[in-house]
Amino acid sequence: MPPEDPHRVDIHLDHLLAKRGMTLTELADRVGVTFANLSVLKNGRARAIRFSTLTALCDALDCQPADLLTVRPGRS
Repeated sequence: MPPEDPHRVDIHLDHLLAKRGMTLTELADRVGVTFANLSVLKNGRARAIRFSTLTALCDALDCQPADLLTVRPGRS
């Protein structure tokens, strides 16, 4: 089995938190996700995100998914 390709999705939690003057702990409380799980997401180590979590993040940060996530170009 070939090794799994690293994902190319970047998450912009740091930028959005700074822009809104919010801490990761405060966001975790608002979203109902553990600090540890948000930290994994923020640091790009998450392999998946539930739509319910994405929706809660967007509600708490007053943003759209495209503000939170981008995909780096791949090799052609």
